This record gives sequence, C-alpha cells and structure tokens, in this order.
Amino acid sequence: MTFASDVLKLLRLDPSDDKRHLVIRSAGGRGKATDYSFGIEEEYFLADRRTFEVAIETPNELFESANWSTGGQAMREMLQSQLEVATNVHVDVNDAREELRFLRREVANVAAQYGFVIMACGTHPSAVWRMSQPSPKPRYEEMIEDLRSIGHRNMMCGMHVHVQLPDPEKRMAVMRAMLPHLPLFIALSASSPFWNSHKTGLKGYRLAAYSELPRTGLPELFESRQDYDDYVGALQRSGVIPDESHIWWAMRPSMRHPTLELRAPDTCTFVDDAIAIASLYRCLTRHLCQRPHLSKEVSAVERAIAVENKWRAQRYGTDCIFASKDGPVTISELLFGVIDDVAGDAAVLNCASEVEHCRTIVARGSSAEFQLRAYRDNGDDIAAVSRWIATSSISETRADAGRRAQAPS
Repeated sequence: MTFASDVLKLLRLDPSDDKRHLVIRSAGGRGKATDYSFGIEEEYFLADRRTFEVAIETPNELFESANWSTGGQAMREMLQSQLEVATNVHVDVNDAREELRFLRREVANVAAQYGFVIMACGTHPSAVWRMSQPSPKPRYEEMIEDLRSIGHRNMMCGMHVHVQLPDPEKRMAVMRAMLPHLPLFIALSASSPFWNSHKTGLKGYRLAAYSELPRTGLPELFESRQDYDDYVGALQRSGVIPDESHIWWAMRPSMRHPTLELRAPDTCTFVDDAIAIASLYRCLTRHLCQRPHLSKEVSAVERAIAVENKWRAQRYGTDCIFASKDGPVTISELLFGVIDDVAGDAAVLNCASEVEHCRTIVARGSSAEFQLRAYRDNGDDIAAVSRWIATSSISETRADAGRRAQAPS
C-alpha cells in the first residue's frame, strides 16, 4: 500500500514503520526534536459489552486488530483485562487531542467486534482481582512470577504523560522540583472511587492499591543523574530488576526517551480532562526547567509534605485541602496559583485554554464525582457506574460539546 506524500503532508499523516498504515503526526514536522514536545499513554479496561463486567481472558486477535487499526499504537498491558494506547510525539495540543480521540474510537470499535467495550478509569468498579490473568507475554509473565498476588491485584489503569526537555540531563532537577506538585495531578485525575464492588471512601483508590508494588510512590530526592544511575545500577547488579523500566514511581526519567514521565494520574474518563492535565504538566515542566534554582528548594521536609498531600489527593480528589508550611491550602488556591505561574509557558506552548480547563475539573469534579453520582442516582447499583464509564469513555471522543455530562449535584 502506498500513499501520496503531498497529501500526507497536508493532512499531518505519516506512514507507519511497516508502510501499511497511517499515523497522525503533530504540527511542527518530524525529524528534529522539538523542545517540550509530549506524548500520552492511556490504559483502559476491557469489559463485556452487555454486562460491563471486566474481561478475564482476551484473545490475541483483538490486540493484533487494534494494533493494526491504530498503526501500531495499541498493545496489551500486564493483565488480560487491560489495553494500552500511546500517542505519537506532539507539539500541537489540538493534534494530541484529536489523536487521543482517534485511538479511543479505534480500539473501541475493534473491542466491539469481540464483544467488549473499553472503560477509561483508574479502577473497574466491580472487578475481582483474584480472577485476573496475566497477559501472554514473557515480560508480564516474569513480572507476575516475581510479584505474585500483588501482580494479580494490579487491576488498575493509569495515564502517563511524557514531556521532552531541551537538555535531558536536567530531568533529575525538574523531577525534584516537580515533587510538591504531584498531588495536584492525582486530585485532578481521580477516577477510582470503587474497588471490588464497594465504595472505598477515596476518590482515587488506584494509587493506594498500586503502592503495594515495590518501587512506587514519590521519587527519592536524588541530587544528580549519577545518584539515580547508581541506584538503578545497584538494583540491576543485585538481580532485583532487569532495567530501570521496573521503577514505577509517580514520575520518572524515561528509559527509552529523553523525557520526564508523569505516571501518577488515573486514566481520565473524559478526553478533555486528560488533555488538560497533560497540558498543565507540560507547562509546569517548562516553567521548572527554566528555573533550576527551584529544585534546590525541595527539601526532605517538602517531600514529606508531598507524601501527605498525595494521600489527601487520593482521599478527597477535587475537594482536597492540602497541607503546607504556611497552613491549609484549598485545591482551588493551589491550582490557580500554578496556572498563574505557568501562564507565560502556556502562551508559548499554545495551550492556555487547555490549562484553564483544569479549573473546570475542580469546579464540577473529576470522574470520581460522576461515578459516585451514578451510583447514588441508581439506587447504589454498581452496574450503573460501569455503564456510565463505558458510555462516557467513548462519547467524549466526539467533538460534540453539547453531549457533555452535567456536573454532579
């Protein structure tokens, strides 16, 4: 199959590596790395399209078809109930939004052919982790062998955002400076209030369960890249991990890309929420990268406060009141201050309206609030929550703003 190069350039499309499919590229071209370019990875649950119960076993053909239809951008995750997509590298936030919509639509269409729906959320409301099955890939089978029951309990889906820095060596300093801000991203993305058919009392339960895994939580306060490399090297020489991809912190320097990867957020049910959070992270990365002195202000005390605020973000979501050295800070006060700080960065990166959407998330609540309302409004019916997630995960991929769900009461 061949494609006219002039048409592809006009449409911002490129052939995939095998020249058989089309993939979306971002404005700004390809070849030369662009400062603060970004990409998004999302994990989804696969569930029965009639009952919305989570899938236990899923055929390889489903993933082969999804991989083909997305140009190689859909794949298995650790458990058979999960599917992951990854966008291309983008500099234009509108391109990223359209591609994320495209990826959700494509994998949903493929899943439907095999009797499944996709669900974009941090935890599946009624999934029973004891029934989970690892994906038939050597990497995941080896991880399950190492992690045992904790690996089977990893029935959780997250969103990862990669941002490329002009100088990859600055990633450690930016990661340190970013630490106090991580709880904000957790609160904005909270979409996991249920676990095993029960209300957990948390808006974001995913990270509470995820913390059972080793090498999770907030990053350590490394002073330099050498410190980080020494840590990774020690674990590798000791036979603890094969490589640094087995470090699952809430944020980490990517092993394969010159990026700093945010891993803390739940998968967002609404595409616009995912794009807003990714944009805020991207702007804040630029802001901190250009102010290296800020990393030195993050002490052991600041990290300890961030650990407390991580819990508060999981517990209260967009109703969170954070701790600080000066006393309590509401999520609105914290968010609005960050938005003011990165206003110049948002202007340069042309994503000011996307960053502003984070205010909307706080005002009407994250996905967790909508899920809890669906539960209340339907007589504590957990199936109604799953149905709402499945419907909203796809309806939000269409550019019909009038289809938006109403804010919870």
